[in-house]
Amino acid sequence: MVRGADDAMRPGMPDDVGAVHALLLRFRRERDEAVAQRDALAAERAALAQERDALTAQNDRLRHLLAKLRRAQFGRKSERLPGGQLLFAFEEIEATIASNEAEADKRSADLREKRAARRRAGRGRLPAHLPRVEVVLAPENTACPCCRGPLVEIGQDTSERLEVIPARFRVLVTKRPKLACRACEGVVVQAPAPERLVAGGMPTEATVAHVLVSRYADHLPLYRQAQILARQGIEIGRDTLASWVGTAANEMGPVVARLREILLGSARLFADETTMPVLDPGRGRTKKGYAWAIARDDRPWGGADPPAVVFRYAPGRGREHTEKLLGGYAGILQCDGYAAYKSVSAAGAGPTLAFCWAHARREFFELAKGGTAPVAEEALRRIAALYAVEAEVRGKPPDIRRAGRQAKSRALVEDLFAWLEAQLARLPGRAPTANAIRYALNHREGLERFLGDGRIEIDSNVVERAIRPLVLSRKNALFASGDDGGERWATAASLIETCKLNNVDPQRYFADVLTRLVNGWPQSRIDELMPWHWATAKEARPSSSPEKGL
Repeated sequence: MVRGADDAMRPGMPDDVGAVHALLLRFRRERDEAVAQRDALAAERAALAQERDALTAQNDRLRHLLAKLRRAQFGRKSERLPGGQLLFAFEEIEATIASNEAEADKRSADLREKRAARRRAGRGRLPAHLPRVEVVLAPENTACPCCRGPLVEIGQDTSERLEVIPARFRVLVTKRPKLACRACEGVVVQAPAPERLVAGGMPTEATVAHVLVSRYADHLPLYRQAQILARQGIEIGRDTLASWVGTAANEMGPVVARLREILLGSARLFADETTMPVLDPGRGRTKKGYAWAIARDDRPWGGADPPAVVFRYAPGRGREHTEKLLGGYAGILQCDGYAAYKSVSAAGAGPTLAFCWAHARREFFELAKGGTAPVAEEALRRIAALYAVEAEVRGKPPDIRRAGRQAKSRALVEDLFAWLEAQLARLPGRAPTANAIRYALNHREGLERFLGDGRIEIDSNVVERAIRPLVLSRKNALFASGDDGGERWATAASLIETCKLNNVDPQRYFADVLTRLVNGWPQSRIDELMPWHWATAKEARPSSSPEKGL
């Protein structure tokens, strides 16, 4: 057969008509399969887009709820939800958002890369003090794919991720060789045994520090710590852990006593108290104890004294406990309007009281959140204007703070009290709003004290923040084991919270200071064990803290 020009241009085409028909059928089948695959991909893409839109909408709703919760925490509704409930809500919502985003990332490489780029841009660097373990991922083949010549390094991409090594315990074995003289009978030389916090016991000072910090900083009850140890095959009962805590608290007592002396020498202090449930062994149930606190924080006006807080447990809330807390203090005391503080001040040689505007505000806030309360809402607006001035002068020297308050806040305060007196005259005597107004008017002198002294804060929130961890601790630990348990809490919490205020790691601090005390640290140098002095000294010398171990 002679091929035509068209046939010559189509090499490989079959000559047989039947074969051509079969080829056409195959092409048609492949086309139909491709169309079906295309339609399936389009349907899958549409379903993914619908799922993505649903996840996006859900995340938008969650973010809206998260914003409302944040406003409830930090905005005008800051006192409507307990802090623990807010934190739990934040965690759950943020975890759900992350789960939704991760599910979407699995289905879209582009979306995954865009989200990863945003994370890299916004996360910042990991702390420089953390040790780095480098892993180099080099190509398996280092020959040029074109000419097969050797490749040379022209740069590298570096990324960092945070890795955790779970708490690991080890046993420190101390061996003290006995040396004898072959020539001299009875001569045996041996290094002395090291001093131990727990005589004859198994823990190092670092281990006891770990138990203390877990209990009083991380609010982990001793029975839970015992369960965690048991998972690693270490059977130590709660009662044993409790004995370690008691021994350590007793050893740290002189440090806290000196810390209290230092605070009572300050020109200005904050004071507050809160309830603390403790076990009453005689009745087999809990009773109400009190955690009292004095605190110092001069950072808002640039003061040189380091911040600190000291707690004191007391079985009651009467004036005698206030006197024991303050120990004859005669400086400026920032506090709420509780009668025990006022009675100590009225004694003559007591402190000068500067009352807390946050407490005065709270009286009106409770009324405003309950419904329509125009007087309370107006009082809140006027008090907010005072806080706006405070935001302007925060961090500035006392003279500038005082000048700013005289220029702006004094007139606001005078107008506020004049307005309160006018409102009180219009209200029934037993009205809740009248009670809130009377509280402010009865404490006017102390509330106005911040106007004339740039060192004084507008409120006593400093000490309230220091006490706040106790709320979480008493929820997790249920109660302290009697009055002695309250005293142990006060000792440990004083040093832990002071460490936190001075950016000191409580674990390292307790491990090192307990070791020093056990080895006879002189009382004449106890000031060196204050957290702020300790931190400065640690920067200037190698670490002497023992390693963590059992």
